[in-house]
Amino acid sequence: MSVGDYVTHIDHGIGRFGGLQKIQVEGKTQEAIKLVYADNDIVYVSIHSLYKISKYNGKDGTPPKIYKLGSNAWKILKQKTKARVKHIAFNLIQLYAKRRLEKGFQFAPDSYLQNELESSFIYEDTPDQTKSTAEVKADMESDRPMDRLVCGDVGFGKTEVAIRAAFKAVDNSKQVAVLVPTTILAYQHYRTFSERLKEMPVSVGYLNRFRTAKQKAETLKQLAEGKLDIVIGTHQLVNKNVVFKDLGLLIVDEEQKFGVNVKDKLKTIAANVDTLTLTATPIPRTLQFSLMAARDLSVITTPPPNRYPIETNVVGFSEETIRDAISYEIQRNGQVFFINNRIENIKEVAGMIQRLVPDARVGIGHGQMEGSKLEELMLAFMNGEFDVLVATTIIESGLDVPNANTIFINNANNFGLSDLHQMRGRVGRSNKKAFCYFICPPYSAMTDDARKRIQALEQFSELGSGFNIAMKDLEIRGAGDLLGGEQSGFINEIGFDTYQKIMNEAIDELKENEFKDLYENEASGVEKEYVKDLQIDTDFELLFSDEYINNVTERLSLYNELGNVKDEEELIIFQNKLIDRFGPMPPRALALMNSIRIKWIATRVGIEKLVMKKGKMIGYFVADQNSDYYTSKRFHQMIQFVQKNSNICVMKEKQTPAGLRLLLTFDNVKTTRRALELMEMLGGK
Repeated sequence: MSVGDYVTHIDHGIGRFGGLQKIQVEGKTQEAIKLVYADNDIVYVSIHSLYKISKYNGKDGTPPKIYKLGSNAWKILKQKTKARVKHIAFNLIQLYAKRRLEKGFQFAPDSYLQNELESSFIYEDTPDQTKSTAEVKADMESDRPMDRLVCGDVGFGKTEVAIRAAFKAVDNSKQVAVLVPTTILAYQHYRTFSERLKEMPVSVGYLNRFRTAKQKAETLKQLAEGKLDIVIGTHQLVNKNVVFKDLGLLIVDEEQKFGVNVKDKLKTIAANVDTLTLTATPIPRTLQFSLMAARDLSVITTPPPNRYPIETNVVGFSEETIRDAISYEIQRNGQVFFINNRIENIKEVAGMIQRLVPDARVGIGHGQMEGSKLEELMLAFMNGEFDVLVATTIIESGLDVPNANTIFINNANNFGLSDLHQMRGRVGRSNKKAFCYFICPPYSAMTDDARKRIQALEQFSELGSGFNIAMKDLEIRGAGDLLGGEQSGFINEIGFDTYQKIMNEAIDELKENEFKDLYENEASGVEKEYVKDLQIDTDFELLFSDEYINNVTERLSLYNELGNVKDEEELIIFQNKLIDRFGPMPPRALALMNSIRIKWIATRVGIEKLVMKKGKMIGYFVADQNSDYYTSKRFHQMIQFVQKNSNICVMKEKQTPAGLRLLLTFDNVKTTRRALELMEMLGGK
């Protein structure tokens, strides 16, 4: 965040960020974040409450409304948003609940054939691939229908995870359907699956518009009789005439390419069939379902070894650039894609390339070609029979030609972000340095959104940036309503991150109240959290001093990072990193570390507010008198602790402006070390 940015505070609404500032609390120095609201009102936010602030992300270019402190407008907007979200989430969770209660097929643990297949993989699995494979298998071996999203960038090995899952299903005498968005990808996957499974007793077939009526009829007959184990196809797979003998697994590749109708038909096929969805740039809604836990999520972020980021260049149309780049690629025995999405002039473009680089062997591919011709062309290109493929976006999804390491995209300003990212991902799939050229008019001649898309891709060219691009896409297009089909202005009014927070709150409330029975089984054995966020009010000096870290931006970034640390192990890593960069930690920084530990224990034992001032430490227990907390084992332990340790603490009720509160007071707490010792006793350490 930079000074002047719009930020949203969950309690006060949208204001402007005024930077980090030193303030005096009862004669002691503390650091706080300054937020400026309407009429120049100022709020100082403690570094312990950083989680309440998020940068405002709405529709670009339209400044949000700055709120007036103390007015009810923000509160009302939050309540309206929460009510709306609850309404939509209610239906979603109901759907999820129904699926949870359904029984699916329980697959057997891995057989020796499964191990054979996995050991025949010619590359070494990345840690994320191993983890995703294990998660998918665990889902398949449970008796609930799987619904998992594997999100991994282009070329990071999602297909291999899918092949292993597919073989596991076939090994259990079940059939597998693989749904893909394009005809070419169906053919590519057919080749990949057949190649990987050729040593195994598995039959693979495919359906797309290139197959003749006779071939289709034969494939459908084999499916219905159970003679075909794996079928790969475009949306033809959801037609009524496709009948499976015993479908056990549905794999959906690049889900964002399918319309709502196809997805609705899928629901009927896959009511209790295990479903695995693969995507590189998830659309906001897909991502949302996963973040909401209405779907399980596995993320593959580690690139395969020896991969390089793709060098991305934005260029005007220049024959010299095109000639030089193609000549360079051919000299190093590589191949080139040239994307031109207008069939009318595709031959002229191919002619121009032939004129510029007379030695190049040039092929042309587009969706209006006869099926068998296009398949032959793709096969020839994969086998290296020609150097340059001039094609429409038909190559966008999934085509894997490791030897192609340069791509030109003509009129790149006319494509969406996800499409550009996918096309760029067609190159750089081996250990060679790859180049991507976006051919566009000058920035001044583009629309605002087109310019932002191209700049986003320049900015996110490192490996594994599909997730960032999905988030940027959200920002450029405006998020609409994440949960329902209808668009809604809520996100633009309160900012995306705050919408997420409110949505998570709403979902937690639904889980605790309306859907308590459903989530009770899931929570069994897991200790319930009664406190979501803890407010700390203290006169201890807890900060990174200027002498220790003199750069303000760096300090803010470290406070943020510290706020996201979840356990002792992560905290030790954080401390070691600090010592490594800035030297031994001064007392104030060590006190800050202790305050984080105090916060964790206080939250766990049910304290919502902790005041450490004037040598006293006062914990305020859960405010809601009807909370389950007061009948829990955890509270019972608190009572026992107070009875045993009446010499060091007192528990009493006190009338506060917010109502009657239960307080626990410790005297003689003059250091964070002492506060931590007492908290550890209270937490039963």
